[in-house]
Formats: sequence, structure tokens, C-alpha cells
Amino acid sequence: MKPVLRSVVLLLVLAVRAPVHAADPSGAEIVKRSLDAFYYAGSDMRARVTMKLINPQGQVRSRDMTMLRLNTGTSGDQRYYIYFHAPADVKGTAFLVWKYPAKEDDRWIYVPALKLVKRIAADDKRSSFVGSDFTYEDVSGRDLEDETHTLLRSEDLAGRPVYVVESKPKAAEYARRISWIDRERWLPLKEEYQDARGATMRVFTADKVEQADKHWTVTARTMKNLQSGHRTEVVFQEIAYDMGLRPDVFTERYLRDAPAQWVR
Repeated sequence: MKPVLRSVVLLLVLAVRAPVHAADPSGAEIVKRSLDAFYYAGSDMRARVTMKLINPQGQVRSRDMTMLRLNTGTSGDQRYYIYFHAPADVKGTAFLVWKYPAKEDDRWIYVPALKLVKRIAADDKRSSFVGSDFTYEDVSGRDLEDETHTLLRSEDLAGRPVYVVESKPKAAEYARRISWIDRERWLPLKEEYQDARGATMRVFTADKVEQADKHWTVTARTMKNLQSGHRTEVVFQEIAYDMGLRPDVFTERYLRDAPAQWVR
């Protein structure tokens, strides 16, 4: 190939490739789409959830629960309701979240042994959810504006094309979070929570992704605490979207008296 022709071909190739990188969404846009896919799919959702808490010696404690979620309005407000079926020491415990993107969420937990509804302080949103390696915030989601987001690169992860995004929180126990987000399905496939020294504290993995009612859903997920050696494995079953859940299900009344139609 003549030098002039080779130069023309090279310029054409570069011209085709350049828009791919130039058109990449920003880190904030990627995380926004990921939050929408992971936490907002459908107008509402119901799932039966099994949670296994596994210590470094391999001993397992299990939790069996029903999760309900309702999107309210168009501003990103949501309601979450989680009812525990087993084991016996947490049976009847119920957890309620009113999520507001523009301000701190409201969270309550009902403890049947005490017949008490307890409000969870905003400062507790990053504490352990019922002894697991997930935080309350991991369960119901975080706000986009709580972190600043930077797109680092694109690559493949386990055969899936992903964006790798760095998120730095304005206030949290971790210094940064690195997320591997599916470029087509927008679900987080992996997350690493790192401290100020760059050491990884916790690792989230999406172990299985399936379609449920046309929505791509992480049906099996794990959170590992690398400091303690503890991990939590979660499996979602009987997943259904757009069922017509009513807002009154997500009130203190049903913390004390579970809605039988949806919790079974």
C-alpha cells in the first residue's frame, strides 16, 4: 500500500473510532443509569429473598424474607418493605424505607419481641443490615449526589463489556468505590470499596443475572468483607414486577401487621 493511501486509510479508521470514545457517557450518567436499572426497574417489585451469612470458618446463618418495592412519582422517591419469615429469632421483623433522592431517607424497623417500631437514624444508613455484610444503604440504594463519579476506562469482565467508574463519597466509611457496570444492561457486576490507603474493604459481585418480566435482574449476589473474612450471599426468587402495589402497604401499620396478600 502506498504511503499516501496508507495515511488516508489510517485517518479514516481513526475518524470511525474517535466518536466511540467521545460519545462515552460521563461517570455520573453511567452511575445514574446503573442505579435506575438496579433499584428502579418496573413501577414496583416483589421477590422472595434468601440471605446466607457465612463466617470465615464456613458456618452459615440464614435469613428468609420477602422484599417489596414501590416507585412513587417521578422524582425518584421510593418505598421499600422487607418482612422476615425465618429464622425464629427474627421472624416477624419488618423493615421500612421511604427513600428521597433530595434529602435523607426515612427508615424504620419493627422488632416483634419488643413490639416496638424503631426509627433508624440517618447516620446508621451505612451500618450492617441485620448482621450481614450489606448496609442499609446497599439494600435500598444510595443517592447519585452522595458521591462524585469519574469514568476510568472500558473493558470486559467475565465476557461482558463494562464501564469502570470511580465514585468518591462526600461522607462514608470508604474513600472510594470502583464499579464495573455492564455497558448494555447497566447493572453493576462488581464493586470494590476501598479505604484511604487504597486497600479493598468490601467486594460486591453479581453472581447471576437473569431476565424477570423483561427486566435484567441480579438474582444472586455476594458481599465479602475482606477485613473480617465474613461474606453474605443473597438469592432472589419468585421475582415479579409491575403488580400494582398500593402505597398504604408501605406504612407503619403494616410493619406491625404484615400485608398477607404480598407477604407469604
